Amino acid sequence: MELLVAIAIGVMTAAGIYLVLRQRTFPAILGVALLSYAVNVFLFTSGRLALDMPPVLVGDEYATGTYADPLPQALVLTAIVISFGMTAVVVLMALGAYLSSRTDRSDIGGEAESEARP
Repeated sequence: MELLVAIAIGVMTAAGIYLVLRQRTFPAILGVALLSYAVNVFLFTSGRLALDMPPVLVGDEYATGTYADPLPQALVLTAIVISFGMTAVVVLMALGAYLSSRTDRSDIGGEAESEARP
């Protein structure tokens, strides 16, 4: 199971880096979101992969070690909320840039911008 999750994290990271290196803004935004998902899965798995285990200690379960660590779960929940808010802000900024310049390219500036406009 750990190998499958590690491969999934690697694939999400590779796809995120590929999309970030594109010259268009919206694939770059998707790449940053994919990288944040990969980091979230990595943080979640850092607290051990435990199935059907309570995140809170009950009775003498602390001695047997049959509990899930709640700290990575709290970190991932916080990271999801922050990344959702930041993605919404960046999408609106990219939409504003697209509506003002009528192009989705992120490498246009100066002289090249006048050539891209019809």
